[in-house]
Amino acid sequence: MNLSRKESMNFLHTGLVVRDLDKMREFYTSILGLTVLNEIESIAPAGGDHTGFPHARRKLVFLGFGDGHQLELVKYIEPESPEAGCDRHERGSLHVCFQVTNLQQRYEELTAAGVSFLTEPKFNTLDDGQSVGVVYFQDPEGNWLEFVEYGGQSS
Repeated sequence: MNLSRKESMNFLHTGLVVRDLDKMREFYTSILGLTVLNEIESIAPAGGDHTGFPHARRKLVFLGFGDGHQLELVKYIEPESPEAGCDRHERGSLHVCFQVTNLQQRYEELTAAGVSFLTEPKFNTLDDGQSVGVVYFQDPEGNWLEFVEYGGQSS
């Protein structure tokens, strides 16, 4: 079966399971500037729901810019999520990418706010002559984030 993407599918949200919901909400709203769009408290029925955990209790916070794709922070209260870690190059790891303007300025502002980056922003010129800048960093729980700027400075 081949579904026509245009008619049947679109991006909605990216979900991250988090340990400290308040800390993560604060980071994504105060540091990155996303807005809380919705908050839901959920308890799964005895037979389970789409999570597969009967009686699972969780809190969901949806963040975004109000123009489409959202970031969903999921805090499992019961059963609590186990500790886990996944480096950026391991199979199963993920990152959330934000397209930004003025990458260098955002890098400097976030560095001043205490955010640690993997490297300084790297700028390159693509084959079509367009410049692109990229930098990676992590949120407070170690999820990888990426900023990309198209049309910025090139070196």
